[in-house]
Amino acid sequence: MGVTIFAGLHTHLRPKAARIYWEAFGGKLGRVLGPEPRALAFLERVIRADLCLSAVDESGALVGMAGFKTPSGSFAGGNWSDLIAIYGPVGGRWRGWLLRALSQDSDNDRFLIDGICVDRKHRGKGIGTHLLAALYDEAAARGYRSIRLDVVDANWRARALYEREGFLATQTQTIGLLRHLFGFAAATTMVRPLRSPGP
Repeated sequence: MGVTIFAGLHTHLRPKAARIYWEAFGGKLGRVLGPEPRALAFLERVIRADLCLSAVDESGALVGMAGFKTPSGSFAGGNWSDLIAIYGPVGGRWRGWLLRALSQDSDNDRFLIDGICVDRKHRGKGIGTHLLAALYDEAAARGYRSIRLDVVDANWRARALYEREGFLATQTQTIGLLRHLFGFAAATTMVRPLRSPGP
């Protein structure tokens, strides 16, 4: 399967991008961002084209994405006004507090991946590996020497891929009572160097 990866996300691909993201992460976000129609509307609204790489097949259909985080924001984070616009004043606020408790992370020393997702019909075809390679190039172009991601304990398949790619686990954090809402109990930070240090 031929895949082309490019920086950004074309406007007409945003609905499919929201769907692919939800397929990948709805299991952990469903109780907070659901119901599904609202979650898709929220994701389509907040996904940032300047903080992602897209993978398309020969026909131009979106088959995967890789998001990243910078000091200017995250791939699919949104803000309070986005949450309130989709979920209303009350629903938006409680969801915002829960999402904020889950992740306030930023990393000035390592390039931080903010989600890799592949269309369900195209998993197992190497698209995730291609997206990781493109992320390595993006990180190196931005001057980073290592790349970091967090993988939840329930996603053993993704962790196996990252380990094959040379990522090493550095720490695991539990999320306490939030596990009842987010569908996982702990997340492991994994880091991979991009190149050997100079002399």
